[in-house]
This record gives sequence, structure tokens and C-alpha cells, in this order.
Amino acid sequence: MTDFAAIPTTTLADLVGRPQVLDSGVRPLWTPVPRIAGPAFTVRCPAGDNLMLHAAIYRAAPGSIIVVEAGDVDYAVAGGNVCAVAHRRGIAGFVVDGVIRDLAEVRETGFPVFARGVIPIPGTKAAVAPLNAPIYCGGALVNPGDTVVADEEGIVVVPQARQEQILRDARAKLAKESEESLDDWENAHRARIDALLRDGGFTET
Repeated sequence: MTDFAAIPTTTLADLVGRPQVLDSGVRPLWTPVPRIAGPAFTVRCPAGDNLMLHAAIYRAAPGSIIVVEAGDVDYAVAGGNVCAVAHRRGIAGFVVDGVIRDLAEVRETGFPVFARGVIPIPGTKAAVAPLNAPIYCGGALVNPGDTVVADEEGIVVVPQARQEQILRDARAKLAKESEESLDDWENAHRARIDALLRDGGFTET
């Protein structure tokens, strides 16, 4: 759902909880990166192999985000040409629990890639596996069709069954926050912090 592109990951994370947020090791490989949002097209690659990601770029629908459970961080699952073709075919970006290569080319293309890093050596292409099966990426369960939202703050997975409710709640939260001044926020925040301290037995020195 492209509507999610207007929602910061910080807002979504507050609503979906920690299990739906990828760990901080999966991060944008170039900045400033645009926020991307789209349905997950999931891929699993075993250690040292990248065949199924290369197959996925010709099968994922435009607007989707290819999410990869890679088997290691010792071999790149994609490089500059793969990212350029994915970009040309309308794929919104890659989220990879692994590494890629040719970062300069990827950055020049402007293709958003979130991954654990870069390494110059590519994997082999031998292991055939199903596409669009449930995977784990960055510690989060990702099912095909879940909405993935990624920006400079992190990556959030919104389960397909909860998308409409989460989108409504996120819009309401943002609307409420936009009406609150910093003074209002500070006053409410200080009152809440002071109450917590008081309840915890804190005393001023």
C-alpha cells in the first residue's frame, strides 16, 4: 500500500511493536535515502548463493519490495546491474539480511537498498528454492504481501491482516501530534516523567 509511504517508521513502530521491527544492522547503504513502502516479495538464499534473488527481480511486481533472508554476510547477493534492472522494472527497493556489492553504482542509480553492508565477492547461482514463502529478515517474520516500510530510521513490517487498522491509527496519531506544540509536549512529558520518578521513590538531591 503506497499510502504507507507517508508514514514514518517511528510512528509505525509505536503501533506494531518490537517484533515487527528489523534489527539495526539492516540499514540504508546510501543516504539520504527516500522512504519506501510496498508489499513484500520474499526470497530466501542459502549461504554463498544468490540465484533466487536474481530470479526474483523478474517476478516481483512493480512497487513491491524484495525482502531477502540471506544465509551469510560473506558473499554478495546482488550487485550494480541487478539493482539497476530491479529499479528499471519498478521494484521499490531491496531489504537484505545480508550484503551486496557495487555500492557506488547502486547509489548512482538511486535504488534504495537496506542491507548489512557490502563485500566485493559475489555468491554462486546454484540453489533453487521457492519464492514468496515466509522468511525472517533482521529478526522479524516477513510474509508475502506484508507491507514493508523502510527509511533512515529503520524498517517496519506491517502484517497484511492489520494493514488497514494500522494505517488508520498511524494517520490519527500523526494528526494529533501535528496539533501539539512543543510547549504542550514538554509540559505533558515533564508531568509524566515526574510522576514516574515519584512513584519509583526518586528524591531530589
